[in-house]
Amino acid sequence: MKFEDLGLLPELLQAVAAAGYTEPTPIQAQAIPVVLQGKDILGGAQTGTGKTAGFTLPMLQRLARHASASSSPARHPVRALILTPTRELAMQVYENVKTYSQFLPLRAICLYGGVDIRPQIEELRQGREIIVATPGRLLDHVQQKTVAFNQVEMLVLDEADRMLDMGFIPDIKRILALLPKERQSLLFSATFSEEIRKLADTMLKSPQLIEAAVRNSVSETITHRVYPVAQEDKRHLLVHLLRHQDMRQVLVFVGTKFGASRLAHYLQRQGIEADAIHGDKSQQQRTEALEGFKAGRIRVLVGTDVAARGLDIDDLPHVINYELPHVAEDYIHRIGRTGRAGKSGVAISLVCPEEKLRLSDIEKIVKRKIEQIEVPGFERGNDHGLAADAEKPRRGRSREDDGSRESREERSRKADRERARSLHGDRPRLPQPVAHLPKLDFDPNKPYESKLAAKASVEPPKGPAKPKRQIAALLGGRVKQDA
Repeated sequence: MKFEDLGLLPELLQAVAAAGYTEPTPIQAQAIPVVLQGKDILGGAQTGTGKTAGFTLPMLQRLARHASASSSPARHPVRALILTPTRELAMQVYENVKTYSQFLPLRAICLYGGVDIRPQIEELRQGREIIVATPGRLLDHVQQKTVAFNQVEMLVLDEADRMLDMGFIPDIKRILALLPKERQSLLFSATFSEEIRKLADTMLKSPQLIEAAVRNSVSETITHRVYPVAQEDKRHLLVHLLRHQDMRQVLVFVGTKFGASRLAHYLQRQGIEADAIHGDKSQQQRTEALEGFKAGRIRVLVGTDVAARGLDIDDLPHVINYELPHVAEDYIHRIGRTGRAGKSGVAISLVCPEEKLRLSDIEKIVKRKIEQIEVPGFERGNDHGLAADAEKPRRGRSREDDGSRESREERSRKADRERARSLHGDRPRLPQPVAHLPKLDFDPNKPYESKLAAKASVEPPKGPAKPKRQIAALLGGRVKQDA
């Protein structure tokens, strides 16, 4: 099948040809005709199958009747709204919209947080038919009254499962309440769950289910590998792999933002070009890191699931799971960064004994037993390959080479004993006599009583009382004082 067979406009076919595409992917071939008919869609496809173009191309064709070269903002009201969970994915979708609409007089804007809102407000005032946005920043514009949805005809939720994981459902519901009831809605997700179906029931009208691949499936062009290793040796094994294997461009996944920054800093100290990308960094820092990674100036990009979701990197050869995800489906999202569009890729996981159950869940969802490779000096396990034996020394490394805290403390105590023998010989040291303590002159079992007060109450004053004379007070008046 060719794109010409899908009934697209000549302007869109020209843009597709300029982008270098000739044949639609399965999700595109199924989704484009349905969207052109004006029906709602619940679409699913694994990452890297071209689902973004699957809704972008027909959306542009349905909005083409509103295309106008007029400079008047009134001629460019918001007609379509695309919501994404992350800034990176929003920018990726926005670039697709610009690519495919280059021969149509339709305007688009990308709204995301982490940057100054004022340029976005100024751009919205000029009029934009298509808005690609993250939910939080879009609600910021709603609060500022800089955007209106009364003429919205199409709504797209991309990566809806990630929106659920990130807690965006309340924000999405607020946005849905602002949109016209009569609209076309498309919900796309790399994976489906019961929560996704519940959301689809609330926002879609008689949707057509489109799945271009088996749910939660992975590309057959990806090679999976597991390296068993102790948790404390993961970063050392990572450096070993980077130095001894041909890895020119590597995306590393960790669990937390702090862990991403710490690992990137460690790799930099080892002389490896690395940077981190996560939510605590500014948008400029994240953009610079991503551009440096794509250009080859940065060899290793360390990120979290949220930050790395939606990264579009051509021909990424390696993805490394420094820490396995808690949810097995997230493994599919991670490794989906490689092996895209039929190209080969390698997905490596550094798995410690504590992650054995997570690995088992991943093997169930990918329906295969992942090959385990032991690196000499980093082995850790028993007959099952990953069960922990914390007291078992690693082969090829002595206890002295391990550098553990217990061995250092034991050596320190031994050295102290040797120094003591050299000073005092082997004679046992007798305890020193305790200094004589003074006898207590009070009963500790009775309440404390002031001796001065008791003495004053018992002894009468000696001699006649002295006469008192008057003196001037500092604040006026006269008081009596003892002479």
